Amino acid sequence: MEFDQYTVTMLRLRADAPVMSEAEAGELQDRHLAHGAELQDRGIILARGPFTDQDDPQFRGFSIWSVDQETARAHASADPAVLAGRLAVTVMTWMMPAGNLQFTMVRAPRSRAEV
Repeated sequence: MEFDQYTVTMLRLRADAPVMSEAEAGELQDRHLAHGAELQDRGIILARGPFTDQDDPQFRGFSIWSVDQETARAHASADPAVLAGRLAVTVMTWMMPAGNLQFTMVRAPRSRAEV
C-alpha cells in the first residue's frame, strides 16, 4: 500500500498563558485567524479548524499542511497567538492511504466577525 504523508500541527492552550482582558483576547484571536487564513490562501495550509467538545480542553486546533515539518513549524511559530505565549504548537507527520484525502480551496475566516 502507498501512503500520502502530511505535516500536521496541533495547537494547545499553554498552562502559563498570559491573562488577557476580553478585548485583548478578541484582538489576538482576530490576528490568529488572519494569520492562518493567509497561509491557507497561499496553499501552505490545506485545512484547519478548532476543536470542540473534546475530552481535554487544552487542545485548541488542528491544521494539515502542504509543506515539510520545518516549514510548518516556522509558520506555526509565527502565529500571533503562539508569539503572545497563549498557544503552543506540536508538529508531526500524519500518514494516510494514498488518495484517501482531497482538499478544496475555500475562503477561511479572517476574524471573529466572519466566523
